[in-house]
Amino acid sequence: MTRIALIHALSHSVAPINEAFARDWPEALRMNLLDDSLSADLARNGQGLDAAMHERFQRLAQYAVDTGAQGILFTCSAFGPCIEAVARRHAGMPVLKPNEAMVDEATQGPAQGQGRLGLIATFAPTLASMPPEFPAGTALELALAEGALDALNAGDTQRHDALIAAQAVALRERGCTRIALAQFSMARARDACARASGLPVLTTVDSAVRALRRRTAPGSAQA
Repeated sequence: MTRIALIHALSHSVAPINEAFARDWPEALRMNLLDDSLSADLARNGQGLDAAMHERFQRLAQYAVDTGAQGILFTCSAFGPCIEAVARRHAGMPVLKPNEAMVDEATQGPAQGQGRLGLIATFAPTLASMPPEFPAGTALELALAEGALDALNAGDTQRHDALIAAQAVALRERGCTRIALAQFSMARARDACARASGLPVLTTVDSAVRALRRRTAPGSAQA
């Protein structure tokens, strides 16, 4: 049985990815590690992804490896360089950033070349850290759903989804032909975005599960 470590910086990311695993890869043995101070500290300290933040990610990953994890999926989009450093240290196993699979689908799959991609986040640092994950020349339009994360934290899921959907409409009006939701915690707003904008909506959770399953399959190449 394949053991997968899911490392979270936001508590709201836990349910969406576990639901996707339960639906699409129930055989996987999951472990969940949550440090909900990571995002708060990043937003508060003004130091960006400094050496201390990198070390925290290395310690989390090493703990997962020590428990027998055969793959690691990080579920918060704002820490790309930290995750890349973990992947370099543990090059013998798949270590995925949360958005890798979605980026691949948007830029290499059937959706490639279908116009501008609108990228919505509810956590502002994600809009700085995530665009470099896309290939150079990808036509992106960025939008922050201000107040949505606060609404989710307060348990107001309807307002959370509505604020994200409003940004999807605004991105359509800016010429986008498809929408991507940048964070795992936003997956619940997919249907609301699709209804409001009439555009295809890409999410991260399902594609991440598929990619991790493929990369941990016997005989698979790490890529």
